[in-house]
Amino acid sequence: MLRDITIGQYYPVDSVIHRLDPRTKIIGTIVYIIALFLVKNLLGFGIAIIALAALISLSKVPFRYIVRGLKTIVIILLFTVLLNMFLTKGDPLIHFWIFTITRQGIYTAGFMGLRLILLIIGSSLMTLTTTPIQLTDGIESLLRPLKKIKVPAHDIAMMMSIALRFIPILLEETDKIMKAQMARGADFESGNLLQRAKSMVPILVPLFISAFRRADELATAMEARCYRGDVGRTRMKELHYGRRDAVAYLILLLFVGGLYASRYLPAVSQLLHMIL
Repeated sequence: MLRDITIGQYYPVDSVIHRLDPRTKIIGTIVYIIALFLVKNLLGFGIAIIALAALISLSKVPFRYIVRGLKTIVIILLFTVLLNMFLTKGDPLIHFWIFTITRQGIYTAGFMGLRLILLIIGSSLMTLTTTPIQLTDGIESLLRPLKKIKVPAHDIAMMMSIALRFIPILLEETDKIMKAQMARGADFESGNLLQRAKSMVPILVPLFISAFRRADELATAMEARCYRGDVGRTRMKELHYGRRDAVAYLILLLFVGGLYASRYLPAVSQLLHMIL
């Protein structure tokens, strides 16, 4: 289960998406996430799904590898769907005990579940096609204008990059600790949800110790290499926008325009509602 988390991991392969400037991918991901929360009908979600499917195809990252990351959010996804289904007021369809399922609740729950799935896949696609170094340089470049108001753009970018890079490392460490304790008779799979949560407590202490040790080793290594932030720092590869980035921004504008137009096509949206 822990190895199924794909956020923060990089999938090395040569593709058009991998060769894009990291700033293009960061901006595109932010715009895509914002657009998902503005979509209100099936036509808009259809456009978002088609766009994401095209990006996955161009990235050459196996779809199974990307979908693996959804296994870790199944509980959160189910909780969100059920919460929206039972708490949304509207035309009642099913009523039992103190719960009432409404037509509007089903639509809201379906949209929210689909929105979360697309959000996780879209975010994972960015980290799968962008190395930590590229991600750091891209975030720092985008935050550079904030330096005029004394915002430490480089430090923020470095912290975000290190945090993403440490996700798979800590997951691998957790998996090793769990296997070591299971070899000594620990049981993490039997019992109810509360008992499973309690059985995970002994893992936290060695995991925190390992995390602090790795952080200390990283800080020592950075100091040994005379790291002083962005003061006098040079890069072997400077970021430059290319023709493919211009095409990507144009496609992004068309995507946003298509979503905007979908909000003003109620006839098409109602037809899709009737069909589905």
